[in-house]
Amino acid sequence: MAKKNPFVSPILKWVGGKRQLIGEISQLLPRDLGRRLYCEPFVGGGAVLFHLQPKKAIISDLNAELINVYEVVRDHPDELIESLARHVNTPEHFYQVRSLDRDPLFEHVSDIERASRIIYLNKTCYNGLFRVNRAGEFNSPFGYYKQPNIVNEAGVYALSRYFRENDIEILASDYESLLSRELPEKTFVYLDPPYHPLSETSSFTGYVQGGWNAESQRRLKDVCDSLTERGIHFMQSNSSAEFIKDLYQDYIITSVQATRSVNSVGSSRGAVEELIIRNYE
Repeated sequence: MAKKNPFVSPILKWVGGKRQLIGEISQLLPRDLGRRLYCEPFVGGGAVLFHLQPKKAIISDLNAELINVYEVVRDHPDELIESLARHVNTPEHFYQVRSLDRDPLFEHVSDIERASRIIYLNKTCYNGLFRVNRAGEFNSPFGYYKQPNIVNEAGVYALSRYFRENDIEILASDYESLLSRELPEKTFVYLDPPYHPLSETSSFTGYVQGGWNAESQRRLKDVCDSLTERGIHFMQSNSSAEFIKDLYQDYIITSVQATRSVNSVGSSRGAVEELIIRNYE
């Protein structure tokens, strides 16, 4: 692993983020992780990636706006910070910025301005809940925070240096496309997919259009089986639903307690049981 920079940390709040589980995850990682290619197909807010700070990694996410943020942070940190500084923390400005993706001209907005928009909305929307409707439009309400950290200069510059000084491939793709590639056997895959709901009313699928269901989880299990057959080690985080326990009964399952503070439903916040699944000792 590269020498860790404490300023390399998530710049976005993300539902299901793994910051408070870093200790448990770290204890279960392969001992030779520093000599492996690190692969994270559901990178999200990147808490695990930025904690480990591998020198060589492939990260991807189906959320193209999120991946654009990381590419702009890497390539245009100065311009991004300048754009972020122009935002103001008012409901009028928030809803004006939020409405941009309803405009047909939104496709002509520059990558820098799109990244700035996502970071601004993420920092100022209610509970940091990045959520889109069926049309793919951002629809979280204004959060009324007094002093949100919209312009995180230290974080942006630290991430930019990390991406540029190491061999980090950033892709906007689905996990199957990435994991079907010819990966070296010395690859470690960390999977943090949309969690299977504990009940029919607890599902959250608002990060990208569409959603995950039981069949989606079965497809992921097939991919995990393929990784195992190829001799590639993986770790997966998921909910403690009985369906997931049954699905991965042939793998090593560790139960952990996670504290969830970002959720659309207040009663769903707090300590909850989650699973860490792996195919190695």
